[in-house]
Amino acid sequence: MLVVVPLTAVAAPYAAMVVDARTGEVLHSHNADTRLHPASLTKMMTLYIAFQAVERGEISLDTRVKISAKAAAMPASKLGLKVGQRVKLRYLIRSAAVKSANDSATAIGEAISGSEAAFARRMNRTAKAMGMTRTTFKNMNGLTASGHLSTAHDMTILGRHMIYDYPQYYNLFSRRSTDVGGRTVYNTNRRLLGNYKGADGIKTGYTRAAGFNLVASAERGNERVIATVFGGRSSASRNAKVAELLDLGFRRAPSRARTNKPDVPAPQLVARGNSSDGGASTPGSRTAGKTIRLSGAVKKSLRPKARPMAEPATPQPVIVAALQDDIANALKEAQAAPAPVAKDVVAAAPVATVAVPRVSPKARPKDLVLASVQTRQAQPRVKEQQVVTRVSTSGGRHWGINVGRYTSRYKAERVLLKTALNEMDTLDGSLRRVVKRKTGFDANFMGLSRETADLACRRLQARKVTCFMIGPS
Repeated sequence: MLVVVPLTAVAAPYAAMVVDARTGEVLHSHNADTRLHPASLTKMMTLYIAFQAVERGEISLDTRVKISAKAAAMPASKLGLKVGQRVKLRYLIRSAAVKSANDSATAIGEAISGSEAAFARRMNRTAKAMGMTRTTFKNMNGLTASGHLSTAHDMTILGRHMIYDYPQYYNLFSRRSTDVGGRTVYNTNRRLLGNYKGADGIKTGYTRAAGFNLVASAERGNERVIATVFGGRSSASRNAKVAELLDLGFRRAPSRARTNKPDVPAPQLVARGNSSDGGASTPGSRTAGKTIRLSGAVKKSLRPKARPMAEPATPQPVIVAALQDDIANALKEAQAAPAPVAKDVVAAAPVATVAVPRVSPKARPKDLVLASVQTRQAQPRVKEQQVVTRVSTSGGRHWGINVGRYTSRYKAERVLLKTALNEMDTLDGSLRRVVKRKTGFDANFMGLSRETADLACRRLQARKVTCFMIGPS
């Protein structure tokens, strides 16, 4: 009798790693140095370089990136960008981090380096600078490609750099949803974020070749743990395994440890759209024509040269020598010639000294009446106006808002993070600050203009969130 055995999908190899994020100490490792398909974990490096480029002034968050045909043709998961469409870089970053959009990630790489190949080279140079010794990137989105491989160990290193090198952007990975320019997208990792205490990121990934991957971080009190899983069989089983590994990490991590942040790698710059890439610049490029290849770290800050000033003319040596000779000859002739003497002069008369009389200004007459006094006497007395000046705060960012007082610093920081995520439109760019008081810890957002602070408070109060404005001190 013929028995038909149903075919089953071949599971991707499993690998895992857990580290204490504060120190980098390895708490658990399984198959962690095996080169596997990273899938969309790749986008962590794409976003890392985007943050780096913004910080260095290579590109702005408000730069409107032109979408190329290559970016628009990317398969799902995608934002659905159209060829020729212009999208602000900040929205591309949000959709790549939260929705894991392949078209957005591709557009980011093209906007920064001009082509996929050029950006991949920068990714690889940055990975090497971080110590990711077994990683090779071929694209900026993580779609399966020959030679596009990494390890659980290397992706854990990258996740740790993301947390400590760019903390101002790390909150992107904890958003359950985000606005990408008129529409809302939802986080591919929202189930773990919502169900595991302290989870605040980082990035999911899935392809058939890779399986279900995840680099996750969670913070509880003074402890922070990073867990990485490659080759999960489903998103649910992967999340369960990551939660198990995070629990293991919190059990093994010391309650107190000195934070040893990783060294920030120097920017690894490459040419944009160089012919060696095998192609020219894409429509998303910001420059055209011949480019200069930059390699390694920037040695000094690039500053504008001083404006050229007209220098005083310096006499030529030959002219100066000739003038000196003429003067010397004239002196010799004057000394050799006899002094002319008047015939009627017998002896030299002494030089008479003429006394110059000292002139002093006359004293002002006592009966003199000043014109200013006459004017004041002729006009009726008017009460002098007092002009009061104050520092203008309508355009300055000297205001803040308070969203409550809490019993611990941890609670205040959590409320600040949650509020910032829910009210990103008005609080984006503000400074979250916890101020210790005798009765608790104040949760404040600082660095706002008066109008922005007022708008943020009214929006928060509409959602029944306690809020009041803090004026400039």
